[in-house]
Amino acid sequence: MAKVGCDVYRFGPYQLDSAGQRLLRGADPVPLVGRHLRILHVLVSHAGHLVAKEALIEAAWADVAVTDNSLERAVSDIRKTLGVQPDGTSYVKNVKRQGYQFVAPVERIDLEEKTVALAALLAPFHARAESRARLDTLDVDAIAGVLPGLEHVARDAPRDAAIHIELAMGHALRFESTRADTAPDRAALDQALHHASEGIRLAPESGEAWSTLAFALSLAGNRRDAIAAGHKAVTHEPDNWRHQVRLGYVSWGEERLRAAQQALALFPDFPLAHWLAATVFIARGAFGAALDHLRAGCTAQDAQRNGGPFRAVGLHLLHGLVLAAHNSPAAAIDEFRRELDSAHKSQLYARECLANTCYSMGAVFLHRGRDQEARTAFQDAFKYIDCHSFARVGLAALNGSLPAVIPCQPGDSVDATMVTAAALALGGNHAEAAALFLDSIKHAEPGPAGWLLPVEPLLHVPGQPETWAEALAIVRLRAA
Repeated sequence: MAKVGCDVYRFGPYQLDSAGQRLLRGADPVPLVGRHLRILHVLVSHAGHLVAKEALIEAAWADVAVTDNSLERAVSDIRKTLGVQPDGTSYVKNVKRQGYQFVAPVERIDLEEKTVALAALLAPFHARAESRARLDTLDVDAIAGVLPGLEHVARDAPRDAAIHIELAMGHALRFESTRADTAPDRAALDQALHHASEGIRLAPESGEAWSTLAFALSLAGNRRDAIAAGHKAVTHEPDNWRHQVRLGYVSWGEERLRAAQQALALFPDFPLAHWLAATVFIARGAFGAALDHLRAGCTAQDAQRNGGPFRAVGLHLLHGLVLAAHNSPAAAIDEFRRELDSAHKSQLYARECLANTCYSMGAVFLHRGRDQEARTAFQDAFKYIDCHSFARVGLAALNGSLPAVIPCQPGDSVDATMVTAAALALGGNHAEAAALFLDSIKHAEPGPAGWLLPVEPLLHVPGQPETWAEALAIVRLRAA
């Protein structure tokens, strides 16, 4: 097939700008994902001629192996978007077992005649491309900096679904960067939900819209709808690794494992996918499988030292927690130090990760009787999060003031309950700590709550296996 040029094509009420990768109906952008635009571009540029399935698959998926079903779904979505011609026939004809043919009359326009209009057409595209590159850094400043420009483009192109989707992700990441604060940025989360919903309204067949909504819903605590939206995203675009990662993030147990493995198949050694898989194996007590993922994830995290998108944190921290739980304190401390040395300080999860790493190091020192090192590590956690609850418990133990720790209140989350349980365990009340956790986890909604129990460093449940046996069994079943 000849290479398609960069012209503008008119057919029916539509205009397809191949250079700008934009489809318009009159002056309004038509929501159509990039892969579908590429298929439409090939069909329209060869209007009246049969285009083989293989050529369309190559244009849309390049080197990714997909089945004919993926192409059939894509063409079906294109037909739904375009509707029918005035005579009631489809714009795209299916030639059984051979391919597809664009059957509407097409007018080709030289780009030179569209120079001014093309700049306007390209503005949203440039905004999306720039915002995606900056959001992919997961850098707090980059995320904050991209939002005003996206808002400006959204005002000029309020029906551009892709701009709303980018805005949703930007605001969601903005909220995530503040989740460890006393007062997280709830306004950013509200904006994320609003723009994600607009993206769905304007482009209901967009996998990116659904996976972005899944992420925002999960942050809002609506796990059930988040999982449903995540599944809808991968149904539309099963070969998109971003959708698989987000489905893994919002789900738990076997669903998370399947999504993480699929993401790794599409994007080998993506650090977050290794982290997601490891969390499930830790909850199940399958530490060999967890360590396999953590070693690979640590290597992938270290490979990002010189930059790149989706720079990860937390793999060395989690690796250290598993080692500490299995009585390898020296190796655990080495992993914690690697995390502190390698963490990208402006990454949106870095502050939380660094605080948890300092606390975890302090907990290991405390259990080893290295009190001064433990005190320093606990205090270092406060440099990143002012009121780190577990670090407070550790310092209270060192100061002999455990009774001053705030007791658990009815209705507290499992995480809050674990803080009180840690204080009880450090005071020698292991049975009471286990009973408190059990009561909380039995009433918790399905999901990952309590998954860290097997490796929580202050509790150190491997040291009291019989006391914590029932609690560990429940956590394990929840991760099935």
